[in-house]
Amino acid sequence: MASETTALNRPEQLIPVPTSLSSQAQAYLARRTAQLVASGQTHVEPEALSDFMDPMLDMMRSLAAGFQGSATVITLPSGAELHRAKPEGATGRLGEVAYFDIHGGGFAVGGGEMCALAAKLKAADYGAEVFSVDYRMLPEYPYPAALDDCLEAYAEILKSYSPSALVVAGTSAGGNLAAALMLRARDEGLPLPAGLFLFTPALDLTLAGDSHQANRFLDVNLYGGIDYIRSYAGAEDLKHPYVSPLFGNIDSNWPRTLLATGTRDLLLSDTVRMHRALRNAGVAAELHVIEAGPHGGFLGASPEDAEIMAEARRFTYSAWDVPASCRSA
Repeated sequence: MASETTALNRPEQLIPVPTSLSSQAQAYLARRTAQLVASGQTHVEPEALSDFMDPMLDMMRSLAAGFQGSATVITLPSGAELHRAKPEGATGRLGEVAYFDIHGGGFAVGGGEMCALAAKLKAADYGAEVFSVDYRMLPEYPYPAALDDCLEAYAEILKSYSPSALVVAGTSAGGNLAAALMLRARDEGLPLPAGLFLFTPALDLTLAGDSHQANRFLDVNLYGGIDYIRSYAGAEDLKHPYVSPLFGNIDSNWPRTLLATGTRDLLLSDTVRMHRALRNAGVAAELHVIEAGPHGGFLGASPEDAEIMAEARRFTYSAWDVPASCRSA
């Protein structure tokens, strides 16, 4: 319970769509706001995330239909699946590197077909082999199932690629798993990758960050907050570093890291706090913040999203040490 003497009483106000954004981003915020008003949503539950993912899945199917290359599936010891996609023409340095993607979805959605499609789309985008793990999810599988699957997947990828040729990436809950994977892989004696990309990551499941309150009714993608996400911890302490990587012991051996968020992201605090923790540990880390960006950005619908993805490609190619002449457009 907040103290009346130390908690601000913010006057009720209407927050307009800012004109500082591209027309596409403005349209996205306006559309999502109208949907929220119509639905009467007050908080996020996994069922709402599923409804939110359906339009994205349709878009991904359309985009992946033209994928040219190979797509295979590796069954991990846990029974989880590791999707592997390699585009045609991945030669030279691009034929020697790989990207390990860990999907988001609040530990509850985003797997299955969406996971397989993401591998193809990212492989086409980067021009290199992409692995995407379909980890076990809530409600059936709380911690440590998802992280166990990610560790098994990472160990499998290391059979084919040296760590210096790997970049690991995660969005939202996937960002949690990607960061936790760095801690656990290090603790278990596995080498760390050349780079790490964390996009609007969920890194503190105590939900203590300022933005969990300040942006609670401002983030149109996670409107009302995600209190349910604490259930991912299962019987484990919410402050365990493998559950909330912000509480982990980060050292200078951590890979160079790119972090991205938005000023309206419910998880803005998670991202900026991790950036400071990495910088304080002597890690090469850069932070990019989208103007008025909600959690996950504008879901690929705006120039602002394109700018962040361009930064991610630049970062990834640099971590891979891919010459400019060999980079995908």
